[in-house]
Amino acid sequence: MHALPHGTTSTPMAVAVPPSLALPVIEESFPRHLHPYWPQLQEKTRRWLLEKRLMPADKIAEYADGLCYTDLMAGYYTGAPDDVLQAIADYSAWFFVWDDRHDRDIVHGRAADWRRLRSRLHTALDSPQHHLNHRDPVVAGFADSVVRLYSFLSPTWNARFARHFHAVIEAYDREFRNRTEGYVPGVGEYLALRRLTFAHWIWTDLLEPSAGLELPDAVRKDPAYRRPALLSQEFAAWYNDLCSLPKEIAGDEVHNLGISLVTHEGMTLEEAVGDIRRRIEECITEFIEAERAAERFADGLDDGTARGKELGAAVRTCVGTMRNWFSSVYWFHHESGRYMVDSWADRSTPPYVNNEAAGEK
Repeated sequence: MHALPHGTTSTPMAVAVPPSLALPVIEESFPRHLHPYWPQLQEKTRRWLLEKRLMPADKIAEYADGLCYTDLMAGYYTGAPDDVLQAIADYSAWFFVWDDRHDRDIVHGRAADWRRLRSRLHTALDSPQHHLNHRDPVVAGFADSVVRLYSFLSPTWNARFARHFHAVIEAYDREFRNRTEGYVPGVGEYLALRRLTFAHWIWTDLLEPSAGLELPDAVRKDPAYRRPALLSQEFAAWYNDLCSLPKEIAGDEVHNLGISLVTHEGMTLEEAVGDIRRRIEECITEFIEAERAAERFADGLDDGTARGKELGAAVRTCVGTMRNWFSSVYWFHHESGRYMVDSWADRSTPPYVNNEAAGEK
């Protein structure tokens, strides 16, 4: 299986998908789209990472484009206004940097540094404008991206986003403790934690500024809307687990569906991989069914009034964006240097990370 990547070189090259990770239904039934703003997006996010000191200049020059962070977002929120997509892409790049900082704090036993960062992120989330010049680049970069995301919709949406991300921070803290203690969560516990660490509801919240309309609770919480949203995120999280399993085993991780299945369900590694694939394939099938129900729901919202037409159109846009997530996530995992563990000098240490505790120099 091959794809022509949009992005990391001036001359696109075919990217091979290993048979163990290939999903023909994605390649055949989920066409890949890319926001036309993508070339500017890549350049501006690279510049933002440099200005905010989120990655060293040499690592940005060598690795940023190849990590394909902007490709992932440009393949997802394909209908977003340019400024919305730019804010989302910068926030997403920050998220990856934060994830790496969290990992390095665990690996190097920096519990006090992590506790300090956790507290600062909670505070910055509630008052981002007061943290734009924080001495820790991870805090300042977060504040900058949040200020921009908060500018698109209402204070109600902002409060929901904050509530959801406070939960993400706390889930990262649970991961920190689990890894420090070598605790592998059971399958059910892991799946619940994964919905938070993968930030399912954050990426779902961001569908709304991308569509240009904040959805009322009655629409957003309706099962016809919520189910395809959840399925699109579950696919992404589980496919990430499938692709990152070798990297996470090499790095002594404890958070991966495969690791939980081996540890708690008595499966061999091969059986666990097969179980994850089965879950992923069922998720895709269920999404296609839920997508149809969501489209019918959108049709029902369009009741002939101006508001009904607006809501119906926004829901259709959001559901179409959910569909984009499948192809964008799929190809990201085969194009991004983040998962090319076999090419690293040390399989447990990504070459693009900074091992320093950046905020404590």
